[in-house]
Amino acid sequence: MAGASTGSGTTAPPDPTADDVPVPDTADNGEHGDLDAPASRREAVETWPSPEGTGTVGLPAGPMTSAEAPRPETDLPRPATPGRSRPPRAAGRAPGQTADRLCVESRSRSATDELLRGLRDEGWGITAWSHFLGRATLRSIRQAIHHAPALAEATALHAGLAVAAHPRHRRWVAASWLLTVTHLGMLENRRTLGPANVLTLIRANLPAMEDRLGPSLPMLALATDFLDGRISRATGTETPFGRYADFLADAALWNWYAARHEPSRWLRIAGLAAWVLPIAAVATSSFAGARMKDVPRSPWIRPAAALEILLGARALQRTIRSRQTGRLDISRKGIGIRPIRAK
Repeated sequence: MAGASTGSGTTAPPDPTADDVPVPDTADNGEHGDLDAPASRREAVETWPSPEGTGTVGLPAGPMTSAEAPRPETDLPRPATPGRSRPPRAAGRAPGQTADRLCVESRSRSATDELLRGLRDEGWGITAWSHFLGRATLRSIRQAIHHAPALAEATALHAGLAVAAHPRHRRWVAASWLLTVTHLGMLENRRTLGPANVLTLIRANLPAMEDRLGPSLPMLALATDFLDGRISRATGTETPFGRYADFLADAALWNWYAARHEPSRWLRIAGLAAWVLPIAAVATSSFAGARMKDVPRSPWIRPAAALEILLGARALQRTIRSRQTGRLDISRKGIGIRPIRAK
């Protein structure tokens, strides 16, 4: 026998090396074994093999009640079933809370592609265009609500710019605000504008403050253009919104400035070629192919950047000359920086 009886009438613990160590018989008492068995039998089932094969799962020692009895079907960890694993829940998301479908299921580019495909599939007619504009407006409203902090920032910023602008130039600020709040979905996962985009929007509205800035306007444009790119790359806050806003701000500002203050006709034409023609080509290609295209930009060949520097340098040169002569050209277009030669 595995156990021997002592003189006091008690039974010694079973010898683990013996061949007849009693084991639990689950067939005698249902699925949970004999719960009324002696301690020697319970000690033999106090450890269960782990399903993963990495060890054993400990169970409480001592007398067990029916509530403490091991239930392999429920109490032990189950191995993962292939093909049925669940995706991890997003950090910070409460149970039962679903992600915003506008930002998870469809990013800004894929949403734009879907709108363009709908316009093409419906045949480019008046009805197709009305549906396209309606769906685009609805998405813009939803994205503006989702990016409520950015919407508040953009509204406050443009309100301040409208106060600083001349009354006849406030329509420029209103157009900038409308373009901004209808494209907040391009911020992607960012909820705020960020300092880089704020600088970009300020640069886009410099023409509205021409009367206040005077000859310093092109210098401020170059400075903000230099800073916003450096800030976005240094802080890792680059977004599609910032890339498109930067290009459109440059296109609007420098073509406006060249048309009003640049005496060279060839530089005015170069401004159209550097900014307006690429925008028109990309828009036409995007509508024709029902897919959003990007303006091609090379890190080595930047004709638009070179033209900005040239226009700014010529503006600075005219400012220095005008101060030397002591006279400025004040015309119906505002304060110019073209010197007037004394007769």
